[in-house]
Amino acid sequence: MRETGSTSEWALALRRRSTGQRVAVGLISSLLLHGLSLRPVQAARELVVRLDGMELPFPVNDLGGWLRNNGTSFSELGIWLNLLEEESRQGVIELLQAPLINDRSMARQMLNSWAGRRLLDQVGDLVLVDGDVTGRKVQETLESLLNERAQVSTIDLLEALPAERVHLDLDALLTVAGSWRRQLQRQQALVKNLHQTPLSANNRQIAPARANALIADRDLRRVTLAVDHRDRPLQLQLWSPSAVDGDLRRHWLVLMPGLGGSPDHFRWLGRSLSRRGYSVLVLEHPGSDALAVQALLEGRLPPPGAEVIPDRLLDLQAVLAARENGELALPGERLVLAGHSLGALTALLAAGARPQEGLARRCGQDLDDLPVNNLSRLLQCQIEDVELPSFRPPDQLAAVIGLNSFGSLLWPRHLALKDSLPVFLSGGTLDLITPPLSEQVGLLRALPFHPDSRAVLVEGASHFSPIRVEGQNGTGRGEDVFQLGEELVGVQPLEVQAQLELEISQFLMDLENDRQSAHIPGGVEHLIVGDLHLHRLDQTGATRLLD
Repeated sequence: MRETGSTSEWALALRRRSTGQRVAVGLISSLLLHGLSLRPVQAARELVVRLDGMELPFPVNDLGGWLRNNGTSFSELGIWLNLLEEESRQGVIELLQAPLINDRSMARQMLNSWAGRRLLDQVGDLVLVDGDVTGRKVQETLESLLNERAQVSTIDLLEALPAERVHLDLDALLTVAGSWRRQLQRQQALVKNLHQTPLSANNRQIAPARANALIADRDLRRVTLAVDHRDRPLQLQLWSPSAVDGDLRRHWLVLMPGLGGSPDHFRWLGRSLSRRGYSVLVLEHPGSDALAVQALLEGRLPPPGAEVIPDRLLDLQAVLAARENGELALPGERLVLAGHSLGALTALLAAGARPQEGLARRCGQDLDDLPVNNLSRLLQCQIEDVELPSFRPPDQLAAVIGLNSFGSLLWPRHLALKDSLPVFLSGGTLDLITPPLSEQVGLLRALPFHPDSRAVLVEGASHFSPIRVEGQNGTGRGEDVFQLGEELVGVQPLEVQAQLELEISQFLMDLENDRQSAHIPGGVEHLIVGDLHLHRLDQTGATRLLD
């Protein structure tokens, strides 16, 4: 039986939960974005909002009239909405009138991706259109509106939905908001806990790379490699090592960019490591590289997801085979697999890791909360539908380096690798794509024990901090398909990259000299390097932070 509340009862409910109401209003707008082809003949007549166990029905036309009169309508709905504080009322107006979509082509491709469909399914539990729990009606209506206009607002959507009644469950939405808030509080608690660690006097650092990074890349070669599993050759960047004291390093690296990434994004790292004597091969993965992002932005293709992992593994297999048979000339005896984000996940899979049993069950529980504060979980859950190829870890594999790595759902407690490899992980406290507490710190704890495995977390860094684009300056913006500003790349990206290069070089030097990495007292080390707060953790420190 439906319980319907009067206007006065709703006024009391609003006063009791005004904060939650404001959170919910913001979430409504965000969620409807994920529900983006002829406009329906019959639009929604009634919007039923559920809050505090009560339901208030009102005509959608009244909502449109209230908006068009800038919140001065004297309908019953107008009276109810005018009970909100002035700031909240203006927020409702702005959210309902603001465009949800600015680019119809890109929005449509996003909707046709695996992640878009999964989010729509979850939105269907919160925004119910005449009993449709799949979110399909919301998607079809948005696509229809996109055929007519370049922009679609929330009120446009509500007025166009082909339904007798639209139910909006604010109670459920507030539950989701509470879960998100708790996750963010955990991230804030992590930063607080890390700051409580006394500043360390142990700042063992190797010297910066001796060559000026601004001079021409003399050691860079661009080559192509034909492979059987792709229609076009792989584009590779090969960094030849410079001699160091007359000797070359025993270790060499394969570096894999993340989803939508380009080898050019990591020239800074290939350049600096080659000048320390290491051979570095940087892969470009067709179909999930910068060209794929450009195709998404132009509305030609949906965004790539976990379905690209098998081809990425085959790319790596082909490159290793080509070097083995002499087709690619790069010196070095011991291999280090490195990558950013999805590239880091590819490196772990190539090192022998396979998803722990029960992934479908874990995803069924986790995605109920719409993981917008950890978008990597959508990708991890898609792996359940991907057939991973057989991949034998290379015999010469010596270590793995993962920048902004992830795997909390794949390996919640245990991650089995070939032998017991040392693993270096890095992350940033502003990363909401692969947040460090659940991803890098959790991954470090799940790894087989190795005294040299560690994670480095940088305060103020984000998921995109390791990416350097052409023309990048202190704000992070550059001339690239990745138009990165501080809100995405975090603070001081060049300083973050410089420090990451030093941390990675130290990790590699310890491997090179067969010596154990410096001990981290108490498992957590807090340093200030220039303007950066840096935290080093070993596996003991990771366990302490998570328990």
